[in-house]
Amino acid sequence: MDIEQARKAAEKLRQQIEYHGQKYYVEDNPEISDYDYDMMLRELEGIELAFPELVTPDSPTQHVGGAASSKFEPVTHSVPMESLHDSFSEEEIREFDRKMKAAVGTPAYVVEPKFDGLSVSLEYRNGILIRGSTRGDGVVGEDVTENIRTIRTVPLQLKKSIPFLEVRGEIYMSNENFLKLVEKQELNEERPFKNPRNAAAGSLRQKDSSITAQRNLDIYVFNIQQIEGIELHNHKESLDYLTDLGFRTPPFYHVYENIEDVLSEIRRIGELRGTFSFPLDGAVIKINDFAQRNLIGSTSKFPKWAEAFKYPPEEKETVLLDIQVNVGRTGVLTPTGIFEPVLLAGTTVSRATLHNEDFIKEKDVRIGDTVVLRKAGEIIPEVVAVKRHAPQSKPYEMPVRCPSCGSPVVREEGEAALRCDNTDCPAQLLRHLIHFVSRDAMDIDGMGPALLEQLVQNDLVHSPADLYQLDKERVEQLERMGKKSVENMAAAIEKSKSNELYRLIYALGIRHIGQKAAKLLAKEFPSIDQLLTATAEEMEEIDGFGHIMAQSAACYFALPQTTELIQKLRDAGVQMRDLKVEEKTDHRLEGKTFVLTGTLPHYTRQQASQLIEKLGGKVSSSVSKKTSYVLAGEEAGSKLAKAEKLGIPILSEDEFLNLCGQEEIGE
Repeated sequence: MDIEQARKAAEKLRQQIEYHGQKYYVEDNPEISDYDYDMMLRELEGIELAFPELVTPDSPTQHVGGAASSKFEPVTHSVPMESLHDSFSEEEIREFDRKMKAAVGTPAYVVEPKFDGLSVSLEYRNGILIRGSTRGDGVVGEDVTENIRTIRTVPLQLKKSIPFLEVRGEIYMSNENFLKLVEKQELNEERPFKNPRNAAAGSLRQKDSSITAQRNLDIYVFNIQQIEGIELHNHKESLDYLTDLGFRTPPFYHVYENIEDVLSEIRRIGELRGTFSFPLDGAVIKINDFAQRNLIGSTSKFPKWAEAFKYPPEEKETVLLDIQVNVGRTGVLTPTGIFEPVLLAGTTVSRATLHNEDFIKEKDVRIGDTVVLRKAGEIIPEVVAVKRHAPQSKPYEMPVRCPSCGSPVVREEGEAALRCDNTDCPAQLLRHLIHFVSRDAMDIDGMGPALLEQLVQNDLVHSPADLYQLDKERVEQLERMGKKSVENMAAAIEKSKSNELYRLIYALGIRHIGQKAAKLLAKEFPSIDQLLTATAEEMEEIDGFGHIMAQSAACYFALPQTTELIQKLRDAGVQMRDLKVEEKTDHRLEGKTFVLTGTLPHYTRQQASQLIEKLGGKVSSSVSKKTSYVLAGEEAGSKLAKAEKLGIPILSEDEFLNLCGQEEIGE
């Protein structure tokens, strides 16, 4: 490779690394594996080593990956939060040892697990936590103190009061909690996090700290950045001291005099990595003695006295025995591969998602094939490639009818998923119920998936409305259900009837309508009756509401099945109005139906609608013979013309106020 070829290759690699670094560190949404990212960085390092004149100050090899988000207040780190240089072979670790011996003579090393999470700084004044911040680019991070405070394993007050202490740690999501979160996201057909590191980063960098609190994050603290009031001489001593202060420090750390012992410990950690509760992607080797560290120093990006050994992703071959297709809560068909069991990263794997029809066709996955499996983020099994096709194998075709109810499946334009549109599909019922009772929806405590499955299997529930009409005596006869459990369940069901309107909207499980969108709908249309008649165009006028969301919501509320479900819920006593809207105290508009069009001088549509409903009236989105009045403002369009054609009374804002007996809103 001549220098011109090297220049072009380096420039291309820098662009790719910066792009994927943005996806990984800032957006928490990686598009490639950690290993592929590391290999690109290693290739760039090789080019810059061979052609030093090509090194640029802004090269990814010269700075820490990541950047501070504008969502949070910036924090300038007085002690830079450096990165680590990576090694991928034992010979590279031996070379690191040779350099250390040349620099300090007889080094001793501490070996720790390398946690795969989000690096943070915690600052304490007189033993009290005063600030928590992310690493960012190593120099400037983000102030996430309020979110940090929600993490139970972060001590808010230390066991000993010292003048000042800044420590560095890794916020992570345990493997168990990560799998639970992914399961919940998949159940709600949200885009799941791809690995625990991005789940931890995305959870910590929430503007709403209550969301962070729900994610059950953890921390390990592994370094002292600054300290006042005590003098420490080596790394092991500092970790022991941090443990005494109440921090969670690495679960194991040992001092080694010999590099071969270091390598033995690295191998041991690698063999056990699938058994740990925390995500781990390597081991860290550090000079133990602080005086030796100061002598060795750092580069602009990482300390020279430490090295990270990165474990390569473990891949195994196995045979695809079958493909099972499951139907999700909103009807999405998801293919799952069933494999000959294989030991992978410490656990036995026999199942892995095949995502969708496009994934199967792109990789040409066929039943009987020998495939290569690995674990994304060392957690979730995935098919990397097809090694070889089985003899006489045929390309796999997704079913054209729903495996559960037999209805035709459809694939909408722009979507990768096949979907069953039958809202009465049995396979969707259980998942719909699980979503309906979930914490963010109707929040019916005690109704877990196991109980709901029993209710469905015993023919006690056919829709969410049936939860409010349960036969308590029959429920008591179910497995693990006694009188007290049923009483608690009944109390939770009764409590859910008075939930805020947005919870009910979200609980209905409308495609593309998450909790935030449900809140927007409830704010603009503060009663279910308004939503049942609202048009997609009206919904699309809501700030923050997109075309697809509006179309999906309007179509859902226009379905006869939706009207039937809403009526059953209403009959059961479920709250159908925004609780913040005042109850009717005056019935002067009882039986009157209003249609609003155009822009009023002083009222918003929501304010006028609230006043009409407060006085017993009803607001409709379309003009018909049943319309009592049309309230028209400036730039009124087709609704005004239709009202004139039908001879329906048209009111100005002043006439409307007179009819309501009001001079201005709020009287």
